[in-house]
Amino acid sequence: MGFYPVVFVTFLVSSKRCSRNKNMQNSTCVPEFHFIQLSEDPDIQTVLLGLYLSMYILALCGNLLIILTVSSDCHLHTPMYFFLSNLSIVDICFISTTVPRVIVDIQSHCQVISYVGCLTQMSLFIIFGCMDNMLLAVMAYDRFVAICHPLYYQVIMNPSRCGVLLLGSFLFSLAELQLHYVAILNFSNCEDFIEISNFFCDPSEVLKLAHFDTVTNVIVRFSIGTLFGLIPISGIIFSYFKILSSIIPSPSSSGKHKTFSTCGSHLSIVCLFYGTGLGVYFSSSLSHSPRNNAVASVMYTVVTPMLNPFIYSLRNKDIKTALRKILSRAF
Repeated sequence: MGFYPVVFVTFLVSSKRCSRNKNMQNSTCVPEFHFIQLSEDPDIQTVLLGLYLSMYILALCGNLLIILTVSSDCHLHTPMYFFLSNLSIVDICFISTTVPRVIVDIQSHCQVISYVGCLTQMSLFIIFGCMDNMLLAVMAYDRFVAICHPLYYQVIMNPSRCGVLLLGSFLFSLAELQLHYVAILNFSNCEDFIEISNFFCDPSEVLKLAHFDTVTNVIVRFSIGTLFGLIPISGIIFSYFKILSSIIPSPSSSGKHKTFSTCGSHLSIVCLFYGTGLGVYFSSSLSHSPRNNAVASVMYTVVTPMLNPFIYSLRNKDIKTALRKILSRAF
């Protein structure tokens, strides 16, 4: 599944880096970053290792199953499931940005990452995290068109439009990444020990290291978070406002039930992802408990990608029917 090679290579790099840490610090000014641990207790760390590994494997299997199900059933070759399968791909990349590294760090007892490694992890995290945001907004727009304009759905959500929306999500992610890079260009620090108050290179934590005064730092972080969080959230709110305005006057209770069951899984993921993600991003500048922020970060970096496929598969009749067909052919 690709997990063990990733962990093995990361383990080798991590071990070599920790072994030559002191030599590098003496020979050149290369800043290194130290993550905080969720717990200092060895027994709890063993439990955390098992939890991280279990959740990562579940996320991989669940999202791969969604991708396989959508690609193998021609009845699911619609815009809604096209975006759902792409969300699963992004979720796999998103969780793979942080969790394999955390597993290796717990095993090697070395919560250290290089400057280049930190920027790389932050870049991938921003790209896939922002794509998650945008795809959730695009999926809300897709439901809006399907429910409010059913006769024009195939015309509006044609393959070209779907491709443009997917490409736009990626370009929007790159724009957010560039803004973060511009904000941290002022970073220059040759300290031997630079602590990041999380278990990965969280963008909000890396922005703290930029050479701004406290007020400017808070303004920059809130501006970036508001801009790139507000745009997709506004799209989601607008889409569901239009959906509610369309179905509330309808006398058909079965139509309302079908609409709510279709949108319920999407709304569950939106609330979980945005609630924890934006909460951690904005509160990290105000909170005095780094470990609480780190625990909250687990919710949207690990738990949400793991739950996505199960929420969609358990609440969606089309996915369940396609899964039964696959399982019946396999066994």
